[in-house]
Amino acid sequence: MLHSHRMELFACRASEDFARRVIDELNIIKNDDEPVHRLGALSVAQFSDGEFQPQFDDSVRGASVYILQSTIPPADNLMELLLTIDAAKRASADSVVAVIPYFGWARQDRKDRPRVAIGAKMVANLLKAAGADRVMTCELHAEQIQGFFDIPVDHIYSMQVFLPKIKALNLENLSIAAPDMGGAKKANSYARALGVPTIICHKTREKANVVGSITAIGEVKGRNIVIIDDMIDTAGTLCKAADVLMEMGASSVRACATHGVLSGEAIARLHASSLKEVFVSDTIPHPELADDSKIKIVSMAPLFASIIHKVYNYEPISPVFER
Repeated sequence: MLHSHRMELFACRASEDFARRVIDELNIIKNDDEPVHRLGALSVAQFSDGEFQPQFDDSVRGASVYILQSTIPPADNLMELLLTIDAAKRASADSVVAVIPYFGWARQDRKDRPRVAIGAKMVANLLKAAGADRVMTCELHAEQIQGFFDIPVDHIYSMQVFLPKIKALNLENLSIAAPDMGGAKKANSYARALGVPTIICHKTREKANVVGSITAIGEVKGRNIVIIDDMIDTAGTLCKAADVLMEMGASSVRACATHGVLSGEAIARLHASSLKEVFVSDTIPHPELADDSKIKIVSMAPLFASIIHKVYNYEPISPVFER
């Protein structure tokens, strides 16, 4: 297909390695009439007070610009993405797509207490104000966050990546578990695809990042259980759920989580837990886990490359949204 606008891909500093993997995948699936894809040159000037300024070292005039950046803490990563989007628009890019493998602040999706911000809505407004024409992201903490945007959102599910991993385990008496009531829909999608039962864990929280108690609903004894979640932050909920399931007679417990936030003592906590294996994606960089025996990294780069390719070529992407 001939395009009136060329594709240019850039990465902010938090997602450079992920972007290189996406580029490699794009060059595998590109059409014959497309040039070889490469990662564009983007430099960031750093000032002594901590302020920074991104600059495109390649022309983006008239181009469809894809900017890859996970908005993981600290807030500098979000600010760098916003400044880079603004720079692209001011450099006369035809369109700017913000590719955000991990969308930070997604847990602030509602006003669940008095006098708190709805961070996810604020970030959506900031992305549009900066000049983003489209957003691609993966496994939002709450799917309704898509409605916070007044621009198109491609919401990618990691199920296509994790299902083959679960099938390859060849586990007998397999069950899929949700770590809490909020994850029941996601767990049920996996269980339906695999033709296995679902277990729901019900938890109470004492405060943010502190789990009170957990109980499990469903048949646990003698089952090989895989817990499905969108993220692992401190790993408190996941480890406690695994311990409860083992105490109830499970044969083994594993976990698949899209985003490995892994803050604080999470990695040590996972290693000390009763979990047999933990699979997380590469939406958040963790080079220290490259050879880890328990925490395995599964790449989302092929799936993102596929979506970028389809969007650029005006191809339907509805199969990606099937769960």
